Amino acid sequence: MKKTNNNKIRRSFLLPPELRYVFRALVLRRRPHGSIGRYLPFVSALSGCSLLLFAVFSLLSPPPPHPSGHLHLLSSSPRHEGAEAAKSASESISAFLIPENGGGEDRDLWRTQASNLFHGCSEASRKFIAADTKTQPNRFLLIATSGGLNQQRTGIVDAVVAAYILNATLVIPKLDQKSFWKDSSNFGEIFNVDWFISFLSRDVRIIKHLPQEEGKILTPHNMRVPRKCTPHCYESRVIPVLKKKTAVQLTKFDYRLSNRLNTELQRLRCRVNYHALKFTDSINEMGRILVERMRMRSHNFIALHLRFEPDMLAFSGCYYGGGDKERSELGAIRKRWKTLHVSNPDKVRRHGRCPLTPVEVGLMLRALGYGSDIHIYVASGEVYGGEETLAPLKALFPNFHSKETIASQEELAPFMSFSSRMAALDFIVCDESNVFVTNNNGNMAKILAGRRRYFGHKPTIRPNAKKLYKLFMNRENTTWEEFASRVRTSQIGFMGAPNEMKPGRGEFHENPSSCICESSEPNPAGISSHLTESDGNSKIEEGNGTSSNGNGDLDYEQLTEADHEWSELVLGENINILQEKTPNELDSGMGLQNKFDQVELDEVFSD
Repeated sequence: MKKTNNNKIRRSFLLPPELRYVFRALVLRRRPHGSIGRYLPFVSALSGCSLLLFAVFSLLSPPPPHPSGHLHLLSSSPRHEGAEAAKSASESISAFLIPENGGGEDRDLWRTQASNLFHGCSEASRKFIAADTKTQPNRFLLIATSGGLNQQRTGIVDAVVAAYILNATLVIPKLDQKSFWKDSSNFGEIFNVDWFISFLSRDVRIIKHLPQEEGKILTPHNMRVPRKCTPHCYESRVIPVLKKKTAVQLTKFDYRLSNRLNTELQRLRCRVNYHALKFTDSINEMGRILVERMRMRSHNFIALHLRFEPDMLAFSGCYYGGGDKERSELGAIRKRWKTLHVSNPDKVRRHGRCPLTPVEVGLMLRALGYGSDIHIYVASGEVYGGEETLAPLKALFPNFHSKETIASQEELAPFMSFSSRMAALDFIVCDESNVFVTNNNGNMAKILAGRRRYFGHKPTIRPNAKKLYKLFMNRENTTWEEFASRVRTSQIGFMGAPNEMKPGRGEFHENPSSCICESSEPNPAGISSHLTESDGNSKIEEGNGTSSNGNGDLDYEQLTEADHEWSELVLGENINILQEKTPNELDSGMGLQNKFDQVELDEVFSD
């Protein structure tokens, strides 16, 4: 008996210390009789052991399942510059439960209110002087565009208006083939040249090539006009050179025309942008296929222009919490642009100039009422951080698509070597989507916002980044309900609804107010302009406030309301200085010219 007890005692040493006391109480302290007090040590030991085991199991076991219809996301809000870079995202869990259902039953998620009372109206009035009357025989204007597809598009639109101001014949624009995108495409490989020329034939005379003079092709004189150059600026700077040289080429031609023009010139802009510029048949056909495949997946879908590539983030000067690795990688890219000032990430973010992260876009959409069942088409290049960066967005919206996932490599092969043609495909899908969303306010975002206003005010969600910034930074200290309510309040005026921007405010390509008319009765077509493709130059009776000075020239002094702000990514501080100067003042001093050279970078990476 003694040997057996000894064996049991030896085995007890194999137990954890907390259990040895219980074992000894059971084996060595057995007494047949006695008061209840003799069992107190055993009861106490057993209670202590139970509490200890409960604590251990609580730490080791997985957390209980979340309430049905909710999910947690790891916090990935951009941290302030100076925050501990080594802090892992897993150390911080979102304090609120994010519903899988968007909860947007109180409003129509796919239409803007009263949109059927507005329509595009870019017809010329009787006072608009036609090209055959206005064009001078020995004036030829050429332009060399700058940037990516949408930045070049702004240049093409403004080139037509510049040619009209100068009474000149426009030569089909040259596309930028040497910029960061290095796309070798010419105008005719992206846009339908013949349609462009014929549609605008009564507005501006357009030819494909410079004519010959005495058996030789004219050699154009290269020059550059300031950004936001007014009609008077063109007349005073370019016409004297045209008279002397016959042919002039304006280089780096993007945003070289004032935002403030009279109604007739603004409507000419709209005729070019929304009717004359059509993609080639091959691009249109592939774009149509992509849209149809999205419609097969869902009748309504969102298109997201996710501009979160390394070059964009480097250029913006923003910081997203990636520590020394991020600073090193993006800093090396940023050095490509010699004239960029030293960035202040906190200041840039406070001013709303940082692109939203993918997870921030997802949270904004969920707060606005879009549930996890929504299908999203993402137009994007290489996302910084890859799948790790995209994972939270995909967790919120699992139905995640791109042109690469809904089309085969064979189908995309004719476009894949040309960044502008690939961008054109995304442009078509984003334009045809039920809701368009952007995480930035760059060229594509602005042009699509204006286009979607013109063709029926389809919902276009542009983040109010200046206000959302604070909500994202503090979201772990609030409930989901409070967060969502504040997001919806912040986004009022940024959803693409009619009259959310005053006429003349913002960039004209984003808010073409001169080209949008209001009706007392719903527009039967719902989204179409009075213009048709077969009649590109129909006239209307009223002049819409435009007058003539008696010499056949338009009165350029009748302008729309003052500009709001340019919404540049980083260099917006220089704009007010430039806008206050007259053309004569702009010509004086190298210091001011250096300011122009620096401002060249304003829009370069917002495409």
